[in-house]
Amino acid sequence: MKFIRVLISLLLAVVIVIGFTPTALAFCGFYVAKADTKLYNQASQVVIARNGDRTILTMANDYQGEVKDFALVVPVPVVLQQDQVNVGEPKILERLDAFSAPRLVEYFDPDPCNPPVMGELRSAPAAVMGGATRSARDESALGVTVEARFSVGEYDIVILSAKESNGLETWLNRNGYRIPQGANQLLRPYIRQNMKFFVAKVNLEEFEKAGYQFLRPIQMAYESPKFMLPIRLGMMNATTEQDLIVYVLSPKGQAEITNYRTVNVPSDAEIPIFVKNEFGDFYNAMFQTAYTREGKKVAFREYAWDMGSCDPCSADPLNPEELRKAGVFWLTPNMLNNVFITRLHVRYTRDKFPEDLMFQETSNRQQFQGRYILRHPFTEEMTCRAGRVYQQSLSQRFEQEAQTLAKLTGWNIQDIRKKTSVTTSDQQTPWWRNVWP
Repeated sequence: MKFIRVLISLLLAVVIVIGFTPTALAFCGFYVAKADTKLYNQASQVVIARNGDRTILTMANDYQGEVKDFALVVPVPVVLQQDQVNVGEPKILERLDAFSAPRLVEYFDPDPCNPPVMGELRSAPAAVMGGATRSARDESALGVTVEARFSVGEYDIVILSAKESNGLETWLNRNGYRIPQGANQLLRPYIRQNMKFFVAKVNLEEFEKAGYQFLRPIQMAYESPKFMLPIRLGMMNATTEQDLIVYVLSPKGQAEITNYRTVNVPSDAEIPIFVKNEFGDFYNAMFQTAYTREGKKVAFREYAWDMGSCDPCSADPLNPEELRKAGVFWLTPNMLNNVFITRLHVRYTRDKFPEDLMFQETSNRQQFQGRYILRHPFTEEMTCRAGRVYQQSLSQRFEQEAQTLAKLTGWNIQDIRKKTSVTTSDQQTPWWRNVWP
């Protein structure tokens, strides 16, 4: 018996893109680290490129196990034909992740005795299905219809429609799938909505012949006014909290979830400089604290920006060819930068997200990024009055940074103060002062 892996299926996400008006001064900082999807043990990624009712959906497979045991079931709004399905490149998701990931930036205080001119503050940013099949008569008796059957790359795909969940569950079992407990109940709402079911397995011969080490993303193109994400099926195999990262690409503006709140992840906080070496731990703790504080029924916006720019840049913006591979189908030679990206992060469990995600587009053209700031104090000799005032202000600033970090992460304030004391001592006392008079 094959074990069914029901991936988080993100359907019909309508998105939006907004223009970018540069500010007078760029952020005077340098990018140092990013909070990408490698931080999470259970994470799925989906790219949704949408313009009007047309959508190209890319699903990354985070399946861990023998590829012969892999299976994917995704509710889809229409019957898909072979030319509407494609196998994507994993690198494109890596690029989107790197470009939109929350980032840590640092900059250095200027000499208080020789403050820079405002114009000098600008800094350049860092850069055929396996298993036994049944006759059409058996399928009809179950209320299941095979609407299409084809292979794309290393995947064998069947598109099913069903009249009732018991019949669909029986069909899947008869064809070599062991359905997780509770599937019958979760399949029922999609059948009521007259949705179809995209079912894929790995063609082992094609997979081995191509020499792939990992399963590649599956892409599908369709037209539908529905703007929803059926995450409930993805919970059947989940034993712990799941992280879902959605990259929405559009020529219009931001996207948000309507049946759960969409909020910005905490951002623009000045935190102690020792976090530079603990950024992964910091972001995980910060996100979990915010997730708990918001009641666990919320989607976090981690990034919203025009794809043609970034400040500071955690990675270069995707070029037109990369955007095309990500599913952006509306670009023309005169519209090369007409893409806006919204990155949404949902951490969900069965009990906290009882409904599928429903989306809407908005007219909000505001830019946003999850950004955390390190400010290095000026450590050279200061003889002027402004320098003495600056030195006296540092202890208060370090304490404020420590309290901010404790509030964001829930970390013990005393432990933070100890680390802050060690770090700032190293910053303010050059090593040679221990031996020179």
